[in-house]
Amino acid sequence: MKKISIAIDGHSSCGKSTLAKQIAKHFNYIFLDTGAMYRAVTLFALNHKFLNENKFDKMGLINALDKINIEFVLDKTGKVNTFLNDKNVEQEIRTMHVSSFVSEVSTVKEVRAKMVELQQKMGSEGGVIMDGRDIGTVVMPKAELKVFMTASNTIRAQRRLDELKSKGIDETFENVLENLMQRDLIDSTRKESPLKKADDALVLDNSELSKEKQFEILKSWVEERLN
Repeated sequence: MKKISIAIDGHSSCGKSTLAKQIAKHFNYIFLDTGAMYRAVTLFALNHKFLNENKFDKMGLINALDKINIEFVLDKTGKVNTFLNDKNVEQEIRTMHVSSFVSEVSTVKEVRAKMVELQQKMGSEGGVIMDGRDIGTVVMPKAELKVFMTASNTIRAQRRLDELKSKGIDETFENVLENLMQRDLIDSTRKESPLKKADDALVLDNSELSKEKQFEILKSWVEERLN
């Protein structure tokens, strides 16, 4: 059976990963969470004192990149967990503390090169769906289907706040909104692989869409390319 590569880009907290996982499950594709990969590198940098509120030892992190191994492992329930150097860090990488530094780490050229190398290797076989900021423009420019997801700032912030609360993390709407807008600014203006819609990407604005409706839309786009 024909299998295609699917690239999903877009702003943070648009539900890219959630939708990508649904599509991967439906078509029996492999889901590669690129955002989790950058979060894992950020966690590594924080844990090894390369990064904090007052400093960022970029060269220290760059020199340690060969010590970073990232894997995605399915548990018994079918959930994908992110492993950093053989340790399950799925919960740790989703905290606001890590979120506050992800965009900064993502701007480092050598970090992006390392992640892109890993992502291209993982996605070279087809039957893969990948989401992030530069998948359709840098990582998989030849993907058969490219999608750019977006939603209004306030809706994205509320979704992120709800996600944090569901994990027992107490945060304010104002802080979450500020964090999202700061990440958008850094992601879209960085020198290395900025957040950008690929010329041939289809736009999916899910501000007013239910999860079921956006799934049906993307599923139909995939089926069009499989026929």
